[in-house]
Amino acid sequence: MAIHLHDTRRGRKVPFEPLHAGKVTMYLCGPTVYNYAHIGNARPAVVFDLLARVLRRRFDLTFARNFTDVDDKINAASIETGKPIDEITARYMQAYNDDMSVLGVLPPDVEPRATQHIDDMVAMIRVLMERGNAYEAEGHVLFDVTSYKDYGALSKRDLREMIAGSRVEVAPYKKSPQDFVLWKPSTPELPGWDSPWGRGRPGWHIECSAMAARHLGDTIDIHAGGQDLVFPHHENESAQSCCAHGGADFARYWVHNGFLSMDHEKMSKSLGNVVLVHDLIKEIPGEVIRLALLGAHYRQPLDWSEDTIKSAKRMLDRLYGAVRGIDVPAAMRAEAEPPDALIAALEDDINTPKALAEFFALAKTLNKAVSADERERLAAVVLATGDLMGLLQYDPEHWFGGGDVEGELSADEIETLIAKRNAARAAKDFATADAIRDELAAAGIKIEDGPEGTTWRRSD
Repeated sequence: MAIHLHDTRRGRKVPFEPLHAGKVTMYLCGPTVYNYAHIGNARPAVVFDLLARVLRRRFDLTFARNFTDVDDKINAASIETGKPIDEITARYMQAYNDDMSVLGVLPPDVEPRATQHIDDMVAMIRVLMERGNAYEAEGHVLFDVTSYKDYGALSKRDLREMIAGSRVEVAPYKKSPQDFVLWKPSTPELPGWDSPWGRGRPGWHIECSAMAARHLGDTIDIHAGGQDLVFPHHENESAQSCCAHGGADFARYWVHNGFLSMDHEKMSKSLGNVVLVHDLIKEIPGEVIRLALLGAHYRQPLDWSEDTIKSAKRMLDRLYGAVRGIDVPAAMRAEAEPPDALIAALEDDINTPKALAEFFALAKTLNKAVSADERERLAAVVLATGDLMGLLQYDPEHWFGGGDVEGELSADEIETLIAKRNAARAAKDFATADAIRDELAAAGIKIEDGPEGTTWRRSD
């Protein structure tokens, strides 16, 4: 059965067929590195890391995720801090990779940096000018949107209406309000490179087009990113790339994740509710953050709140609790595969809610299994599923030994209460034993007494 993805340009879910049999290229717009990544930045990183894992089961994937390391925001950060631009970008590139690693995000196959591809950008701009799609004006080079008949097709916008309804102050050197900058002049204190149009630096949109072409070819299979990038960034990328490559499609599938809000409010600096991943991972296990980001379907809005975090932690406790105490032979674990129904859910437009339902159904079956052989077999399948989804990468005993969410009983506190309950039962003090069970239940802890002792897990 074919993988299906929702293609933004076509506006519907369609079967995925790569340009070249057995091989897939995918490009994800990465961060602009002038600060730590916020939780909204982490959503596409996690979602498309999962898509990459799913694709690798079937295809030879080349996955590129870039760094934008030349940008006006970086320039502003340099002026504000007094630190050199390359020092700022190096620091935040490393921090981004470190923080995403904690969330289980695997490194991409290619990680291009804009500053390493200036020659590619200049060459692409030259082609656009030669073909009549770009023009020079007052030290700038701009893309002429009227030269590309399909401009607006990705974002479902009519160019004529955009021009007629433009309310922005238009630079006098622009032919049309929607024309966008490919190259702009740099003053002496700003970073710049020599070019046929004078010393300057690239516009944002040309960076991704040039890097994608260099590493993945003129036409890529999947271009991914957040919904906020559909317009103007991806629309502009598509226009300039198609024109530079003689009309060839830039991306065959456009896949975008939905917005993330904070306690039902838009995340913004003005509201003071921007949450940085770098700070979150100091208090919350990375797998909790990852599962919380995967809890909703990737195309739907996701609200980030304390309840979101607590729910994800409880869910992981259930999964870790299912495999706790089961010693799975290495050979059995290596051969295990996730359930077909779970794979089918992920291949159906990354349907993580359905995939997680299958995951918990599997864990429930494991909890009910009696024979040691069956428990080992099912535990191996649970762990293989965790490997695919970037979860269950800790030893269960380590997991339950730390990383609790604020306000919940810690693992040590739970174990202490269970020990007191067992001592009360041994002394036939059933009133105390029942009171402790009730205390644990009130805290969301379910306990089960079995031949091997008392086990526990956090309830939903």
